Amino acid sequence: MHPILNQIGTTFIPVKNIEQARDWYCDLLGVPNDEEITAGHLYILPMQGTGIVLDSKIYSKEAIYKIPAFHFDTTDIKAAYEYMRQKDVDIVSKIEHDHWFTFKDPDGNLLMVCEC
Repeated sequence: MHPILNQIGTTFIPVKNIEQARDWYCDLLGVPNDEEITAGHLYILPMQGTGIVLDSKIYSKEAIYKIPAFHFDTTDIKAAYEYMRQKDVDIVSKIEHDHWFTFKDPDGNLLMVCEC
């Protein structure tokens, strides 16, 4: 029995303004934004599977994701791309190999959507 499990519990995203980031991510993911902000700088997004914690205490221009640390899943990459385009999200790449594209959140974190 190994004391460290082969699963990821949570990933942290550095954000400048916790309230604005909470509202942006919750709107993007279609989840409610009614959970409490913990300790004045943490917001736990209601996710399925691996969690995401928005954290304004760790934010700096150097800390933002310059490469995607994970991807959001989709079952329809074209619909996801169009959805992001209609929301005026900063899309960085076109759909690559019919499977993924990258975009930036308002703080400049580079993120990905992937149809796997």
